[in-house]
Amino acid sequence: MLLVHGGEAVADAPEPRTGGVPLVPDGFVWPNCRECGGSLQFLAHLPFDRGAIAVFFCQNDPGMCDDWDATAGANRAFVFKGQLSAATVPAEGVTLLGAVTALRPHPADTPTAEPVLGRLGGEPAWIQGDETPGCPSCAVRMTFTAEFEEGCDVATSANFGGGGRGYVFHCRPCGEAAFLWQR
Repeated sequence: MLLVHGGEAVADAPEPRTGGVPLVPDGFVWPNCRECGGSLQFLAHLPFDRGAIAVFFCQNDPGMCDDWDATAGANRAFVFKGQLSAATVPAEGVTLLGAVTALRPHPADTPTAEPVLGRLGGEPAWIQGDETPGCPSCAVRMTFTAEFEEGCDVATSANFGGGGRGYVFHCRPCGEAAFLWQR
């Protein structure tokens, strides 16, 4: 299933989107980069199994932190379940994209005039080779969930190094998620 540009969205929309604010459970603490200590940028909201996956990565000094690596600590992905509400956004750091873009699911075998911004499920289309992460809880290879293209304009796109692609994975039994990107 492709994810195509669905126009602008509200910041706390429960639908698939890039940008805006994450929908989180009570007690959520905004993640910081383990390398530079700055607040991570919220990238995407993906509804999933009565909850959502929220994706973050470091953009405080692009290129200085290992934000492409699933385990370096310069990115994070969370699986949230239950009652979710808009997070409080930190005042410091590069925390939000410049705009909010709805991601509309579209059948992969049907042509579309809308820009393709990613896809859901299937197999990852690796740029550099398979980097499927192991679950930090059980060590089993995680399941591919979604892929993001860099985007169609500067205000709404993630910085994957120019022409890169982001990959989201999860481990359903453990409730863990991971994010990495390649260029």
